[in-house]
Amino acid sequence: MTTEPYSVQDYKTDLKPVWCPGCGDFAVLNSVYRALADLKIEPHETVVVSGIGCSSRLPGYVDTYGFNSLHGRALPIATGTKLAAPNLHVIAVGGDGDGLAIGGNHFMHAARRNVDLAYFIMDNEIYGLTKGQAGPTTPHGDKTKSTTYGNPDTGIDPCNLAIALGASWVARAFSGDVKGTTELMKTAITHHGFAFLNIISPCVTWRGDDQTKLLRPKVRPVPADHDRTDREAAMRFTNESDDRLTVGILFASPRASLLDEMIDMRERAAGVAMPPGREEILRVFA
Repeated sequence: MTTEPYSVQDYKTDLKPVWCPGCGDFAVLNSVYRALADLKIEPHETVVVSGIGCSSRLPGYVDTYGFNSLHGRALPIATGTKLAAPNLHVIAVGGDGDGLAIGGNHFMHAARRNVDLAYFIMDNEIYGLTKGQAGPTTPHGDKTKSTTYGNPDTGIDPCNLAIALGASWVARAFSGDVKGTTELMKTAITHHGFAFLNIISPCVTWRGDDQTKLLRPKVRPVPADHDRTDREAAMRFTNESDDRLTVGILFASPRASLLDEMIDMRERAAGVAMPPGREEILRVFA
């Protein structure tokens, strides 16, 4: 990090977002700019990794290192990046289809391993880029391009899944609240371990252009007396009824990250403590 002042302009590229007008991802991108600027994170010390999908275009709009990978493969690329260059701030981004369908297996293992990175899912409850098919988070009964008579599947709650899989930090945000989303991103980026932020980001094309208006009155902050370390209590805010959308930090229970565990095991095997600079994983394991 630096003590020099930063603005959102310092993190913008010359590429213009090509999302549909009104897409929630515009607000999410704005929150990314604000979070990086507020944290004074050096662009050259940051990498944004994505998979494939509407929201996975995001790395091209952020003036940091970026990697637009294969469908569902953002997390293994992000994991490898963090282990090879532990000093980098690693942020993985993508959609609910990218992260919870083809990428679901990687999501499971990144969470249980507690890889030290932040993962932002832009959850629009649909496959937007491929023209409106039902996805993992599409509500039961919804009529889509692939479910003409209604979706027969029960939608996944990403936060419920993340908590169950062992993520050490789990939160939910709403793209219509840029300030709130920004603050949650800042906490996720600075969290030591796997930080998962599910951002409800309405799709105006395939889910309806009134989604933001319908969702806004349902948004409720996590109660002030909520115990973030209580897994069972956190689960109560997932799979909520249609009239409530709780946003904020649902679960936070710090534990050793994957890198911590690897270095500690190497130290025990060697019988001596590693020298200063233990974060240099390549040298430690050489």
